[in-house]
Order: sequence, then structure tokens, then C-alpha cells
Amino acid sequence: MDNLRLILFFILAFVGLLLYQAWQQDYGPQSQTQPQTADAPGPGMTEDSAAVPTVEVKAELPAAAAPEGAESSAKSPRAAVIKVETDLLMLEISTRGGTVQKAQLLDYPVSLDHPELKVELLTPREPDIYIAQSGLIGTEEGKAPSHEAIYQAQQASYRLADGSDELVVPLTWSSGDGVEINKQFVFRRGSYLADVSYLVDNRSADGWAARDYGQLQRMEPSSDGNGFTTYTYTGGVFYNPKDKYEKVDFDEMAKKKLNVESDHGWLAMIEHYFLSAWIPPKDQVEHYYTNALSGGKYLIGSYSPTVTVEAGEKKTLSRQLYIGPKLQDQLEVIAEGLELTVDYGWLTVIAKPIFWLLKSINNWIGNWGWSIIILTLLIKAAFFKLSETSYKSMANMRKFTPRIQAIKDRYGDDKQRIQAAMMELYKKEKINPLGGCLPILVQIPVFIALYWVLLESVELRQAPWVLWIDSLSEKDPYFILPLIMGVSMFVQQKLNPAPPDPMQAKIMMTLPFVFTIFFAFFPAGLVLYWVVNNLISIAQQWYITRKIEQAAS
Repeated sequence: MDNLRLILFFILAFVGLLLYQAWQQDYGPQSQTQPQTADAPGPGMTEDSAAVPTVEVKAELPAAAAPEGAESSAKSPRAAVIKVETDLLMLEISTRGGTVQKAQLLDYPVSLDHPELKVELLTPREPDIYIAQSGLIGTEEGKAPSHEAIYQAQQASYRLADGSDELVVPLTWSSGDGVEINKQFVFRRGSYLADVSYLVDNRSADGWAARDYGQLQRMEPSSDGNGFTTYTYTGGVFYNPKDKYEKVDFDEMAKKKLNVESDHGWLAMIEHYFLSAWIPPKDQVEHYYTNALSGGKYLIGSYSPTVTVEAGEKKTLSRQLYIGPKLQDQLEVIAEGLELTVDYGWLTVIAKPIFWLLKSINNWIGNWGWSIIILTLLIKAAFFKLSETSYKSMANMRKFTPRIQAIKDRYGDDKQRIQAAMMELYKKEKINPLGGCLPILVQIPVFIALYWVLLESVELRQAPWVLWIDSLSEKDPYFILPLIMGVSMFVQQKLNPAPPDPMQAKIMMTLPFVFTIFFAFFPAGLVLYWVVNNLISIAQQWYITRKIEQAAS
């Protein structure tokens, strides 16, 4: 087996994996829209509920907040919408439960063609409902505001003022018997992280007890919108020190409810480039749960232990909400393991150092395209000796190709005699036909890890390079880089020993064309890496082959 075929085998295997993922996404079994049979809901509760135990009884949280402008029942008061603007976010918070029902990311346009349209991560509209809910659930009905309760707001809109580093959005609720609760959202300049707290003022004659919770609800997207070459995971995840980073996709939510207790954890809904996450206090033991609601809605959430506020006391309950891009440096500081939402898969241990190096280069260069080129040069330099071994093996095989062909012509269809004669030739000339396999095997994980770094890093989203490449995260609009890649692959084939079998030779000649078509739909950053890698490989392989041929003459 020659090295070229080995390389192509791994490339094709990786492409096959991508195609399989895309097929599963588009045509595979879909999540069930109806949840499994649940316990009967408590008084005044709905059947589209997430099971959350209270101190004494198993109650059911109410259903998701209704879409904008809708009411949960004919008797419920109408909720208002509070508009909130910071330097990074444009939000809508409903006074029904203080649900964050809409979130636009002001630094992230949907496309370069329409920079005025910003990415809308959260939305109350079907069929893409995606909202962040939170509330309190008490031991007695009506004693604590869940995400169905109606709060009172002081203003209809809030904006982070110039020169101010903090914006507070207060909401108030009263039980009518002396318990008053002030729910606050605190936003800070330059941050996608908000503090969500409840100041409980118990002016009643009795003790008050409740749990606070945060949950994310969304409908399963019909498509990830990225095409089969850039398929990434969309769904729920949670983290705890024992199980580490765990995915809970929509199918799992429909089949089985999550039931985990842990401290130092968090939960999130992730998609390509962006996420929303609830982060409880680190030392607080939380109960993590999932549920599948009717209408194709899914949720993941957690609730705290019961907190008791005696008569005349005040206490504060809190957690944090992150709504924004997967910026690894920021996520690492917010919570342990939160940076793992930048999903590099099983090659994270390799991909994270590669990203660190790429970002360090960009901090110096200031251009992600040139940073990719320099990173490729550094990786090729690191593997220079391994690549040299592989190319020497190919060059030696190329030198003896005429003698190998003569053996095939001599013995015709007698495969056993052909193999015996070839092994004798290899032994006599001290040729190892598999001599280049180990270097290639060592490099393959690095190449795949770099693929995921370029694919998953939001820092490269819509980042320009030069001339016509105005976004490294999108395909080359004029297909120039894929064409260069195809030509470079063709040149590489000419430098490799030709397969003795004519049919194999014809197949190999078609591969540059096939891969040019395939790479035409890759993000330009990935194609740029592949082009630079091929050009360096060609130069190295030509130099080594020329030296060996000169030594033999």
C-alpha cells in the first residue's frame, strides 16, 4: 500500500463521517414531539410542565412562557415587554416571569450583506421558540412567583448609559400577604453575562420557603443552516465535576428525563458559534432536569435546594445567565468547563493548544487569514522530520516503479508470484513500502483537530483575509481557493509513484476534480489551510525526490 492511498483513505473516511452526520441531521430519526407520560399535574398547573419537586410534594412547573402578545389563559393578566439595550445585547424581557424572550447580539451580523440584521439567539416566535425562563416555586401555591407570575416594572425600556458600567433592570412581585420579591437583572458593559437575583422580603407573620430555578426552552431547529460540510451539534449540555461535559440532545430529552444532582455545575443550550447558559452559585447543590413538552418544545434546567426565609427576614437567591458567542477566554473565567461548549469533540486535548497558538499569532498579526498561514507553516515545521521520512519512502517507491511494473507484466494475473517478486525486490533494495505510514498516522489527529478549530471558533466568523475573501467562515465566493487546492492536489499526485493498476491510476486522476467540487463548499479558512499545506508539501516532496534521483544517477 503506498502512502498516497493511505492519506486518501483517511480523508475519505473523514468525509464519510461528515456526510453521515449530515444525513442523520436531515433524514435520520427525528425527535418525538410528544413527551413520555408524566405524573399528573398539581392544582392550577398545565400538562406541558417540567417536573420540579418542592419541599413536601412533587409539584409541576407551569408551561413555557407564551409567545409575545399571547396570554396563558383567559383569566391571566396581560404581560408587558421590557426592552433592554447594553453595548452588546438587545433584549426583550417579559413581565410574565421575567422571561428573557428575545436576545440580539449587536456585534454579530447575520451576514456581511446585511450588517444591520443581527443574530437573534433567543426568540419567542414559532417555529424557532428559544427562551430563558427563571422563577421561584414555593411549598404553597401562590406564595412564590414562577415564570408564569406577572411582575411589575418601573419602566418600559432600559439602556446602558454612556459612561456607565452597569445596568439594573428591577421587577417586583407581591404575594398579597406580606411577602415581597424584587427580581433584578444586572448587566455589565463588555459582558454577555447577567446576574439574576431575587431579594425576598418576608414581612408576613409566617416563614416562607421556596427554590429558585433557571431553565432554557427551545424548539428543535429544522436545520442547522450550515450545509453538510460544517455540521455542528445543536442541543442541550450540562456539566458537573463527576461526569464532566455531557450532551443531552432532543431525542434523549424525549426518551428519558435527566435527573442529576451536583455542585460546581451549569447547563446550556448550544449551537454553532453561540450559546445560552444558566450558571448557579458554585457551591450550591443543584438538581438538573430535562423534559420534552408538547408542540415540539424541549427544555433543560436546574433548581436549588429549598431556602427558608423566616418572618421579618430578608434573603437573596441568585444565579447567572450567559447569552452570547462562544468566546473561550471569557467562558473559562465564568465557570469551570464552560469553554467546552466550543465543541472540538474527542480531539479537544489537541485542538485547544492549536487554538491558543492560532489566537496568539492573530494577536501579533491582526489578520486571521495570515494567522492560519503562519500556523500551517509552524505545524509543517513541527512535523518536518516525519514528513521527510514519508516523502523519502514515496520517492524510493517512485524510483522503482518501472521495475514493479515489469514484475506485473512478467507474471500477469498470478498475484502470488507478483507479491513474492515484489517482496524480494523490497528486501534486496531495502525498501519499506509502509515506511511513510507512521508519520501520516501521527499527523492525522492534528489535521482533524485543526479542522474543528477553524470550524468551531466564533472568532473566525465573518473574519476577512485579503481581496475577495471577506469571510473565512463562508465559502470562497469565486471558488478560486478550491481551484488552487485541486491543482495542488493534482501536482502532488504527479510527484507520487503511479499505481501499477491502470484502473487505480484512472481513479486517482479523478480525485483532484472530486475534491475540488467538495472543497468548493468548505469555509474559506479551511480551504486556505489545505492549500497552504499542499503547497508546502509539494515543495518538500519535490526537493526530497530530486535529491534521491540525483543521488541515484
